Amino acid sequence: MVVTWRDRRLIEALADGLPLAARPYAELGRMAGMDEDEVIERIQAMIAKGIITRFGVIVRHHELGYRANAMVVWDIPDDDVARVGEAMADFPFVTLCYRRVRRPPLWPYNLFCMIHGRERETVLEQVEQVARGCGLENARRDILFSLRRFKQRGAIYRRDWPALELAAGTGG
Repeated sequence: MVVTWRDRRLIEALADGLPLAARPYAELGRMAGMDEDEVIERIQAMIAKGIITRFGVIVRHHELGYRANAMVVWDIPDDDVARVGEAMADFPFVTLCYRRVRRPPLWPYNLFCMIHGRERETVLEQVEQVARGCGLENARRDILFSLRRFKQRGAIYRRDWPALELAAGTGG
């Protein structure tokens, strides 16, 4: 897999995420020394080649007024966790849903879902909707509301490029 120097400059410009601007790809281009169309073409090409394996959005929910944020942890029978997880993920207000390994005896939970809300009561009602909708009214669970945010950011890109062959020269 070959990464050109221009690709590398673009990846480095992406390291802190897309700029919050009306034309974020044009702004990336300004930072990387290319025009907006080239930025879009290069990102698409790097995704197609597997150089960029994930391209998504990190929403800074706190700044948008979502301050009642809860991680709900569930103790689900292991043979039912896939079905339940898929059902939970279908709720529009569940923003994250994943399985984790239990750590008994202190941590019996194996399914986690995140609900971001503006008001605590609304989030508690949504947890009950999930419980009813998934047949989990009697399932053991805990609701862990966020108290303080320490860090929130997107991915950090490798800067040492050990597994990628860099194309010679500064062009291309």
